[in-house]
Amino acid sequence: MAATSYGVNHPLAVKVWAKKLFVEALKSTYASKFMGKGSDALCQIRSELNKGAGDRVTVGLRMQLTGAGIQADGTLEGNEEALATYSDNVYIDQLRHAVRSGGKMSEQRVPFSVREEARSGLQDWWADRIDTWFFNQLAGNTAQTDTKYTGNQATIAPSSKILPASVNAADELSISSTEKFSLNYIDAAKELAETRSSLPIRPLMVGGQKKYVCFLHPYQVYDLRTSTSTGQWLDIQKAAMDGGKVSDNPIFTGALGEYNGVILHSSTRVPQGVSTAGAAVANTRRAIFCGAQAALMAYGENGDGEMSWVEELFDYKNQLGVSAGMIGGLKKAVFNSVDHGVIVIPTYAASHTA
Repeated sequence: MAATSYGVNHPLAVKVWAKKLFVEALKSTYASKFMGKGSDALCQIRSELNKGAGDRVTVGLRMQLTGAGIQADGTLEGNEEALATYSDNVYIDQLRHAVRSGGKMSEQRVPFSVREEARSGLQDWWADRIDTWFFNQLAGNTAQTDTKYTGNQATIAPSSKILPASVNAADELSISSTEKFSLNYIDAAKELAETRSSLPIRPLMVGGQKKYVCFLHPYQVYDLRTSTSTGQWLDIQKAAMDGGKVSDNPIFTGALGEYNGVILHSSTRVPQGVSTAGAAVANTRRAIFCGAQAALMAYGENGDGEMSWVEELFDYKNQLGVSAGMIGGLKKAVFNSVDHGVIVIPTYAASHTA
């Protein structure tokens, strides 16, 4: 019986494995459900560099006109209003990783394909890395200075924060143990999102309804769940159950629940608070309240649907090495020095296990 196989670096194998790696890695990310090419996505994917040269994607924002206008036969000429526009840009760079087999004898001892296991391992690595980019950028985690973990570009400190009452001089280092996460913070964040004079935060459109998203660390979720105050988690969950609040939209998938038009999600990648000295603060976490176009992600020419996939043989063709790379970048959207779709909520958050 004839069998078809593709050897190391066969052109068809390279293309198939590159495409498969990208699709599976992105599908495995937590962030993928919040990504899309439309302007209503929480993280908007920009494809301008897919087929052209360059290392930055520039995104423009036109502000709303604010003039009073001219009534009746009043003279309009000379009373026109100038357009106010701002821009932001996403830097893209190449990031690669690789695995290498121990040799043919090592491969002989195991009942699986080293090539397949390499793809699986790199898939997990890339999924983890993209999610790390996503949360470090949205939270403005300036304590992380290695751009390999921040979307291939530096993070930017939050322009909008809702701080606990105990915080002195806006230093998150002074957050006290009495300042735990509660639904009151969500109410405050939504109010700020809707009334912020510099740049109101536009909600996501989910099934024709306006929604925001808030990411919490599991420590903050515990504090929220165990609050016995009136109107906190228990009462909200009862109301949600009675109202039949369900949806098959991916933004609802895995959600903790919904409160005041805000869909709540939990992730261990929500980073710690950051002191004014730029250091991570123990026993704190930065909850992240988001609207539309909170972040931007861009790919290079090989990024829209595939990654690079290179196989090499080493040590007289005894060892197989596989590398996978992507040219891309992820960044929090900032226009005129204001976070476009993000409000950060630092609170006390400590482990509740011994």
